Amino acid sequence: MAAVKQKVLIVDDDYNIADLISLYLKKECYDTMIVGDGEAALEAVSSYQPDLILLDLMLPGMDGYQVCRQVRSAQDTPIIMLSAKGEIFDKVLGLEMGADDYMEKPFDSKELMARVKAVLRRYHKPAAAPAAAASDEKIVEYPYLRINLTSYSVTYMDAPLEMPPKELELLYCLAASPGRVFTREQLLSQIWGYDYAGETRTVDVHIKRIREKIHDTPYWRIATVYGIGYKFDTAPQNK
Repeated sequence: MAAVKQKVLIVDDDYNIADLISLYLKKECYDTMIVGDGEAALEAVSSYQPDLILLDLMLPGMDGYQVCRQVRSAQDTPIIMLSAKGEIFDKVLGLEMGADDYMEKPFDSKELMARVKAVLRRYHKPAAAPAAAASDEKIVEYPYLRINLTSYSVTYMDAPLEMPPKELELLYCLAASPGRVFTREQLLSQIWGYDYAGETRTVDVHIKRIREKIHDTPYWRIATVYGIGYKFDTAPQNK
């Protein structure tokens, strides 16, 4: 049986660029669909059910930020933003809206393919392992917090917590090495999984998202090590 192709939705009103991106993707055996505006993008997310969205910011009518916000309000389909805007503000805003990556136009086709593969790899959740292999699960547990990297699940305050893969992997990386200080560069390398060319600000944005979902306890916290990076601190905070 032939392998099912992963689907990529390309949202860009410049059809020359969109067709070129589609060509690159098809050479890598992806299935593609092209739409040219935000409304069509939201319809395609529902009907086409892509595995990844390549989203241009400058769209007629509803812009890319609005599309990203609406997609994120309903689901965790990974999104890579594409834009001629190269300012740090635009990149940070895109990430805070829920994008998984941000590429500035013009971009190199090989870098685009590397980022597409990396993001899809992060969102691919492995099938459940047999019971006999349960001991191989990657799990860290603390009071009120359980992170299972094998099943990509988080339990917080005894309730399941929805968390996108990059956030979960970042939290697991810190929690699996309590007390260890990670620089932003180290976290970029470990979590993004390749020679990521983005700003270290990306780490700060994802830490901010995690802190909005889980909060410090008397048993552990995500601590900022100023001028360096972050660590998972297990020293009691209320003595």
